[in-house]
Amino acid sequence: MLLAGAKKSIPGSRHRLMDLTSWVILPFLLGSVGIYGLLKLLQRLRSSAYIQDAVVVITGATSGLGKECAKVFYEAGAQVVLCGRNEEGLKDVIKQLCLIRGGAMKFHKPHMVIFDLSDVEAVASAAREILHLVGKVDILINNAGVSYRGAIVDTKLSVDRTIMDTNYFGPVALTKALLPSMIQKKGGHIVVISSVQGKISIPFRSALMDKTTAEGRTPEEVAQIVLRAVGERSKDVLVAGPLPTLAVYLRVLAPKLFFSLMAARAKKERKFKDS
Repeated sequence: MLLAGAKKSIPGSRHRLMDLTSWVILPFLLGSVGIYGLLKLLQRLRSSAYIQDAVVVITGATSGLGKECAKVFYEAGAQVVLCGRNEEGLKDVIKQLCLIRGGAMKFHKPHMVIFDLSDVEAVASAAREILHLVGKVDILINNAGVSYRGAIVDTKLSVDRTIMDTNYFGPVALTKALLPSMIQKKGGHIVVISSVQGKISIPFRSALMDKTTAEGRTPEEVAQIVLRAVGERSKDVLVAGPLPTLAVYLRVLAPKLFFSLMAARAKKERKFKDS
């Protein structure tokens, strides 16, 4: 006797249903994975084609991230123009690039242009020299910058001015000088690299080596991320550890809590500094 509402099971029906479900879901999953893999492959091929033979101008190319960007873009087949203040440093990077040559990849001769990014007149002259050397610019990587750590009250205005000239007005001047050539050829890619301080304020980094900076990603890692971001035409890429990333989103979603935490940190660092 069956109670009202109870259903009588049919022997083997559940097994057949599971078999049917497996036959439907498994091909779907495999097909989805295959399509995803194909799309990623096409994306990589398009990214590689976009960068190969492109003229890439990199500022601050004598060391750190700029130097690593020079390596990864050169290895990807781009024609790099290295910019910086140190002639010997740039020559050394070019020597290292020339050692990479080999295999079937076509490598372009690297160029260097020496100028001080904080000198606006020198920037305009450098832009003309770049265009004279290579004729066009496909990708401009504004990487050069200086940092400073200190309290606002103890920081001289001349320091702020130097930082703004190098980190802001210099890149703006170079971008404006090269932009008409990009517009003329109806194409171009401008990359602006900043520390996480560009998104959030951190105590004693009012203008930017502290523990937070030292524990960041390596130049080699970030250079690969920049290469991939340019190839994929990414608009905004945040490269940071869990805590800085959380702070960036906290600044937007809960600004009151963010500033309370930063105030507590500033008080703690001031106490440590005065002790």
